[in-house]
Amino acid sequence: MNILVINGPNLNLLGTREPEIYGPETLEELMMWLETSQQGSNHSFKFFQSNHEGEIIDTIHDERHWAAGILINPAAFTHYSYAIRDAISAVEIPAIEVHLSDIQNREEFRQISVISPVCVDQVSGMGKDSYLKGLKLLLKHDA
Repeated sequence: MNILVINGPNLNLLGTREPEIYGPETLEELMMWLETSQQGSNHSFKFFQSNHEGEIIDTIHDERHWAAGILINPAAFTHYSYAIRDAISAVEIPAIEVHLSDIQNREEFRQISVISPVCVDQVSGMGKDSYLKGLKLLLKHDA
């Protein structure tokens, strides 16, 4: 399966940004861990991170013929990007929304996701394992 993994704003700072919330691994380490996991080893991945909403939308559009599934951590865009929501909906590729932290037990504004209604599922609060569980759900959905 071809899997597009998208990471939103500030996730380029993983490993140094609030490690007590987001964990000690860098984004590169986390993506390598996912790709080389038992579940990821037989699949092709493309990884993308941007702090810019339009670049995320362009990537979703540009990879729509390659990707069979999307794992997306929209980060702060989770709470207000109807444009990313529309892009996911428009390409009709199964997507799983993932978050390192438990967004349901954080600040009130973080508890709302405008992205999740167009995704197959949402996984949060499991640290880096959120990505692995998201991958498992995506592969199960494809089966």
